[in-house]
Amino acid sequence: MKIVDGTFDPALDVPAALDAPPSRGRGWSVFVEGLSVPARIGIHPHEHGQPQPLVIDAQLGYRSMPKEESDWIDYESYCARIAEFLAKKPHTRLLETLVADIAALSFREWPALDTLTIEVHKPKIRPGTRRIGVSLEWTRADYLQWSTTGRW
Repeated sequence: MKIVDGTFDPALDVPAALDAPPSRGRGWSVFVEGLSVPARIGIHPHEHGQPQPLVIDAQLGYRSMPKEESDWIDYESYCARIAEFLAKKPHTRLLETLVADIAALSFREWPALDTLTIEVHKPKIRPGTRRIGVSLEWTRADYLQWSTTGRW
């Protein structure tokens, strides 16, 4: 709130560049690259028979300075929890849906998490390509909005 000469002026409370991209978070993060896990995923009939491999890359940004006694993200337990979640999860048709489910799980189970960038691809899914997949960037605010409205 901007106060000029003792009165509130809403025009002064507007950011200088409304169309500027949001600022990115700064600070500590945990990253996971190349976590290979099986999952029941795919829209095509030939993908419904058994789990297929997925590769997950994730950047997990902290809300504040990590502390050894609390509020830290254990990368080993993160990887194990994601693998356990996917092993028990029923078939999901869209990779986008699965990635949103992984993101929601991440925010639910790690209170220290403030930002998440997650990329998931199916290795060797298309000849002539190195990788094809989806990426999602969420903040805790995005997760909270999604969890109450089902969209962001």
